[in-house]
Amino acid sequence: MDRRVKTRHISVFVEIARKRSLKQAAEVLNLTQPAVSKTLAELEGILKTTLLLRNRSGVSLTPAGEVFLHFAGQSLAALNQGINGVAQLQAGTQGQLSIGVLPSVAARLMPRAVAGFREMAPDVVLTLSDGSHDGLIARLRNGELDLLVGRLGAPESMQGLSFTQLYTEIVDFVVRPGHPLLEQAGLESLPDWPVIYPKKNAAIRPLVDRFLIANGIGVLPQRIESVSGAFGREFTRNSDAVWVISAGVVAREVAEGRLARLDIDTGLTRGPIGISMVPERASSAAVSMMQTALRDTVAELAL
Repeated sequence: MDRRVKTRHISVFVEIARKRSLKQAAEVLNLTQPAVSKTLAELEGILKTTLLLRNRSGVSLTPAGEVFLHFAGQSLAALNQGINGVAQLQAGTQGQLSIGVLPSVAARLMPRAVAGFREMAPDVVLTLSDGSHDGLIARLRNGELDLLVGRLGAPESMQGLSFTQLYTEIVDFVVRPGHPLLEQAGLESLPDWPVIYPKKNAAIRPLVDRFLIANGIGVLPQRIESVSGAFGREFTRNSDAVWVISAGVVAREVAEGRLARLDIDTGLTRGPIGISMVPERASSAAVSMMQTALRDTVAELAL
């Protein structure tokens, strides 16, 4: 950004564009009309283009002015949100924040992110809800949730929502330590074993289905469909089951040796992990702070 452009330039331009009148903008801003004209001229000089055209009926935007107004308005709104957020922090009136958490982030990302958020906003009442992707998306749409963190859903489920990617993640095939498949891992023998498989409403289900089809794997006769992390961990550690699950769900268990990842190239299952929101409800200070905490955690974990 050109450092010569100041907040006063943006405020004056936006107000003139809104009122379509230098005189009315001057009244709103409590400035003289010559001062408003001078500030506008300074901005046009810095940008080396004409933003507004004066005529008998007032002023009109040039094409360059239309473009600049879009981003100038957003920048002022963001600045005001930041100022209000600081004021809310100082007053202890941040309110509440409700977050839907998918299994892909519940174990690895969210605990650290929540800790970081608590440092920034200790007085916010934070509510975390888990569940299926479809169920949480529905709650996001009807206003029960402020944001949803996890895998990107199917295109039809995301209509009207915004998605901000944080990182990408694969699906893992994990087993207990000492499982026979660790010696001779191969997808062709997968039908011979119990498999904990994602349910139809799980975000990773289409990815896993396509992956197995691409590798010539048909029916899994011993399939157990579940999205329960608690069940998956316990059943896998105490049986010969193969658990098909997002890598982030079992990252700690694999790192600590309590579960083992089969040596299978699952690159085809890689998909984005991020933040889903309803755009018009994404402006609160608490939401902004949680987004910051999530991005900071992703950087710390080098995801």
